[in-house]
Amino acid sequence: MNGFELLKAARHRISSPGSLARIMGTLCVVLMLGSCGRSTSTTSPDVKDEGSPSAKSGALAAPSAGTPAAQFAFSTSNLTLIQQTSGTSGWVTVLSGKLKTPSSKEVYVNASLECGLYTQTLVRSRNLKKDTSTASVAIQAQALIDGQPMPPGTITYAARTQTLSATLEGAIAGCLTIVTNPDGTQSIVLDPNCVTPEEIELILSTLNAASFNFVASNVPVGVHTISIQARITSSTSVQQGTATAEALVGKGTMIAQIVRAVKGAL
Repeated sequence: MNGFELLKAARHRISSPGSLARIMGTLCVVLMLGSCGRSTSTTSPDVKDEGSPSAKSGALAAPSAGTPAAQFAFSTSNLTLIQQTSGTSGWVTVLSGKLKTPSSKEVYVNASLECGLYTQTLVRSRNLKKDTSTASVAIQAQALIDGQPMPPGTITYAARTQTLSATLEGAIAGCLTIVTNPDGTQSIVLDPNCVTPEEIELILSTLNAASFNFVASNVPVGVHTISIQARITSSTSVQQGTATAEALVGKGTMIAQIVRAVKGAL
């Protein structure tokens, strides 16, 4: 029975005399008319984690098949990404994940890293000869999308060059002798080969957090791999002393976001 027939039956029951049962039947018909509507349902995107449980950093949230692309994703790590070292063999991937773009848009990435620097310089000088020691260390990072560097390219997150110089006379205790001159006078003579060099040492150890923004333009539709790479470089130079230069990359977070830039706005 369709809606028109139900309405006709309701009018017939109301207009004709009847018992209480007919009145109750009329109410049932009205309730049936109220139930003749449409129902809707809503769904939310199903976002899953693409990272492996054993990875040091979390993976970017990537949408599953058939769902809208994620507009915001992140990767983070509460572990030391690169242990303290004097240098790495090139670039090291510290954070990575996948991001799906629904259309050709810009991808914005912010990478924040803890950067630790350790420099030590020691100089040894005697007989008023100058001695110099130098230690240099730097931490650089870059963002990649599908293996290609994102503008603006390589960024120096932390760097230090420490130079220490000193001109010292040295420890002369035990290196002095008294000699008698031909005229009977006495003089104090210093044996330069006996002088022990004096030392001055400087050690600096710092830990700071730094971040930088990267933007890739006109990224095509599809699933893209976003990654952050870091590298540590160092050098030392000494004469009579010693020098050490090391660095580490501590905790880190990467945020990736799909945006639409306005060309020529700036």
